[in-house]
Amino acid sequence: MEFDLDKAIAVLSRTPATLAALLRDLPRDWIANNEGPDTWSPFDVIGHLIHGERADWIPRARIILQHGESRPFDPFDRFAQFEESRGKTLEELLETFAELREQNLKSLREMNLGAAELALTGTHPALGRVTLKELLATWVTHDLDHIAQVARVMAKQYTSEVGPWAAYISILHDRKR
Repeated sequence: MEFDLDKAIAVLSRTPATLAALLRDLPRDWIANNEGPDTWSPFDVIGHLIHGERADWIPRARIILQHGESRPFDPFDRFAQFEESRGKTLEELLETFAELREQNLKSLREMNLGAAELALTGTHPALGRVTLKELLATWVTHDLDHIAQVARVMAKQYTSEVGPWAAYISILHDRKR
């Protein structure tokens, strides 16, 4: 499927409610457990998504629109959520994520992006030249990746409980991240 801004916004606007529906009011084991060392819990994923709302998608879109390739993106700290989420509840994180996403989608719509703007380029500190369209498409796929990650982490909590059916449950065999 080719990138379409309206279709992208349709997915981006649903992510906070999707994650809230999946996680809100669950016992701590469902939200705090992970897949083992150096993996993230659903709680960690929500914190990571919040950090992305603050430091990644819209700030980088603005850099592309205002500076093009002359100003590289600020590096993104993929682990900032561990400090930023400390002492917060899942409910607080879900509310913050929903509020930030709403604000960012409002900002995105106000940019009135057309084909010319989507083709503009910026400089990623590790990847080099990227287009605004690629950045926005990555935002969508990043959301979907983390929704899948949350579901996978949760499913794996019952790996030893499903017995022989584990052979049929592909999510139990997916990679760690």
